Amino acid sequence: MDRMPAWADATLVPLISLFLAAVLSAIVIMAIGENPISAFMLMVDGTLMRSSGWGYMLYYATNFMFTGLAVAVAFHARLFNIGGEGQALLGGLGVALVCMYIPWPHWSLAIFGASVGAALFGAAWAYIPAVLQAKRGSHIVITTIMFNFIAAAVLNYVLVNVLRPKGAQEPATGFFPDATALPSFFDMFATEGSRLFRNSPANVTFFLALAACVAVWLLIWHTRLGYQIRAFGERESAAKYAGINPVRITVIAMLISGGLAGMMAVNTTMGEAERLILNATEGAGFIGIAVALMGRSHPFGIFLAALLFGFLYQGGAELALWTNIPRELIVVIQALVILFTGALDNMVRMPLERLFLILRRTS
Repeated sequence: MDRMPAWADATLVPLISLFLAAVLSAIVIMAIGENPISAFMLMVDGTLMRSSGWGYMLYYATNFMFTGLAVAVAFHARLFNIGGEGQALLGGLGVALVCMYIPWPHWSLAIFGASVGAALFGAAWAYIPAVLQAKRGSHIVITTIMFNFIAAAVLNYVLVNVLRPKGAQEPATGFFPDATALPSFFDMFATEGSRLFRNSPANVTFFLALAACVAVWLLIWHTRLGYQIRAFGERESAAKYAGINPVRITVIAMLISGGLAGMMAVNTTMGEAERLILNATEGAGFIGIAVALMGRSHPFGIFLAALLFGFLYQGGAELALWTNIPRELIVVIQALVILFTGALDNMVRMPLERLFLILRRTS
């Protein structure tokens, strides 16, 4: 056996990849004339030392958990769903229709209805690429990328011509009814003395994302369907020999993936904006790819990676506000993380495997 232990693959490889990305990021920061240590300490202070910073970090992490889980479910079936952005956009439309046209008596019921609406619209947007892949051989990467642009155009048309209130100039719906307003972390945890999470957008959807992590873990590793998805992803020919229908598994995996991506809109549309606006996803659909890669497509790893990218997002805002470092540098750091955890994964993995093989032979 020349493979490294599972714990090393799950922890050492991503940690070393993250360290290498951090080193290169520090070099880039020094190249623009800033101190990387000071920059990191500013990110820590603005994000982890203030409750409002925690609130923003957890708000971003909520988005990334949903999109990371969406990518991970498709990964397990060896499908590369890059359509999370479009699926989340259409999920927002599902949230808006449910909140605007159903008279909910309380937010606890409204969040359930909005989750179903978001999941259905996100899954519906993933259905066509799934069928094209399963029955026509169209590559899922190409079709899901194309559907991102179509989703943006569809949402723009609906907001401008259908859902925009009369007399309004902004392409957005009106605000949702008060009964659908989700409790923010400030509402839930602040006291007169502490004022925790003041002015931050984190809300109860964070716990919905945690529940989604648990549900995906149960689905993938503790159900028959999850076993079929993993078996199909490991070796399609063997799965077909065992009686697993590749068309069925491809479509189901993509429906679940699209539904999870769509549910991100509960956080952005219902929880934060309390109305449907353009570009509410802010690239979270693409960040989900990096989150899934770094989290090794496991819900717990995705949770940790989502927190990391939430830290980077909020820390990047602090850098842009208080230093000469542009916020676009965070995009560079994210790209480096993706590069090392994805494209250059073997650059870290292979030396570690050789090291463990040497240790195993000498022990």
